[in-house]
Amino acid sequence: MIKNTILSSLATQHGTDKWNHHYYTDIYHHYLQHLKNSSIKLLEIGVGGYEYPDRGGQSLKMWKDYFPHGQIWAIDIYDKSKLQEDRIAILQGSQNDADFLQEVFNRMGGLHVVVDDGSHKCSDVIASFQKLFPLLDENGIYIIEDTETSYWESYGGSFDLNNPCTTKNFFISLLHGLDHITIPNFPVSYFTKNIKGMSFYRNLIIVQKGEPK
Repeated sequence: MIKNTILSSLATQHGTDKWNHHYYTDIYHHYLQHLKNSSIKLLEIGVGGYEYPDRGGQSLKMWKDYFPHGQIWAIDIYDKSKLQEDRIAILQGSQNDADFLQEVFNRMGGLHVVVDDGSHKCSDVIASFQKLFPLLDENGIYIIEDTETSYWESYGGSFDLNNPCTTKNFFISLLHGLDHITIPNFPVSYFTKNIKGMSFYRNLIIVQKGEPK
């Protein structure tokens, strides 16, 4: 893995905790650098700054600089429209509202990268993935941040490693689909047919869309 990438430098410049706290951005650069100069459409769930309308948005500016030809979109349960600028659009709504997510996708006109930095509640994370992953570009990247909440009861988490309703266990269950052809009577789903690979890091999951080879 390349260390201290341009994305990490941009994170520091804009003051997002995706570097210097979580240390996600070197990992992101590894998976996203091939898209850097493409006209991609990225959706970030969660703007930051809680209920304050003029706070948050640091990571959106980071993405805007990293993808100079990209369109950056975001959603948040609070009104963050004051933070919009050229190539950054922000819509208000819930990440577990399937109709709202469909509307967002329709307005975007495409979707190449999703970064879920929203509520971190297990039910919300799973609901967003189930709706947005099928809408993602056939070679898209889906990122789930702060998965430590899988073990926090207040976020719907549990220490029961067999609980299918936690974020971590839900995505671990999808791993079996990568090798479903060797498992008798394995139930084939959309995810089985369209997840090319998955990577787990500390508090982070990366899902690569594509036909398994």
